[in-house]
Amino acid sequence: MRYLGIDYGAKRTGLAVCDAGETIASPYDVLHGQKELAKEIGRIIASENIEAVVLGLPLNMDDSEGPQARKARAFGQQLESKIHVPVHFQDERLSSFGAEKKLEETGLTRGKKRERLDALAAAEILQAFLEQKAASRDP
Repeated sequence: MRYLGIDYGAKRTGLAVCDAGETIASPYDVLHGQKELAKEIGRIIASENIEAVVLGLPLNMDDSEGPQARKARAFGQQLESKIHVPVHFQDERLSSFGAEKKLEETGLTRGKKRERLDALAAAEILQAFLEQKAASRDP
């Protein structure tokens, strides 16, 4: 099954996709702004044969949901009604931190890192989802 991972943000939204074997998540793209976001994601879902979406849920460190998590849930509900594929939520705590750590090793300039950060964070979210899914299948 192919999944689209989403790191939802007010200014930028990072996207990642996984292989059909559900083993590797790869950064895909960064979409800028909110206008037509669901429509653009729908186009990507169709062109990449995506069967489900994994949307990052920014929980607080105490597992509670703050304003950003509520915005992500609302976007997920809106998206699901428009794209007609299941939307799963994945705890995204520390996904940006993990993405930043990986980018530190690349030697890219600050601007180039910023361009890639959101897509890499989406890949971190999607990879965590895939790993949890695989672990739940294994005895």
